[in-house]
Amino acid sequence: MGDREIDQQLVERVQRGDKQAFDLLVIKYQRKLARLISQFIRDSAAVEDVTQEAFIKAYKALPTFRGESAFYTWLYRIGINTAKNYLISQKRRAPTTVDGFDNEDAENFDDGGKLREINTPESELMSKQIAQTVNHTLDALPEELRTAIILREIEGLSYEEIADAMDCPIGTVRSRIFRARDAISEELRPLLGTGKDKRW
Repeated sequence: MGDREIDQQLVERVQRGDKQAFDLLVIKYQRKLARLISQFIRDSAAVEDVTQEAFIKAYKALPTFRGESAFYTWLYRIGINTAKNYLISQKRRAPTTVDGFDNEDAENFDDGGKLREINTPESELMSKQIAQTVNHTLDALPEELRTAIILREIEGLSYEEIADAMDCPIGTVRSRIFRARDAISEELRPLLGTGKDKRW
């Protein structure tokens, strides 16, 4: 039985009044949701509050959850919207930097294995430079591109799940991810010594 099926069973138990089943969903997704929300909100206390608020909203809306998308996709959408609403209420825009994006996250990109070849001072420096370049490039991306690439490359969501979470067509998701990857590869090209005919 896969995660989606397990989540669906827990959701059905919650819909029948089993509050402990929701506690299990919170335990399973609290860190992931907080990490996603921290991409929008810097203050760690506010991240905790917004994460809790997103779970409360999810709990209240769970009776209407029909399972057309995976639970975590639905939850991520609630989390993103709750974070955006928080920023609006604070009269702030989404942040332009993405903390927490480090070498391990950079390894999730295609050919990331090249970052792990040998732990020499030179390779360590190269890894740091690549991570800094990716961070800098992510900082400069429009919010929609940044969210799409983070959900795909860091959170590991499918295109369909991202489309559900961002409430847009799959074609739009593909375009946003392509444009984000293209911007990142353009900045990485000098570091990696790749030609214009290759992405990485």
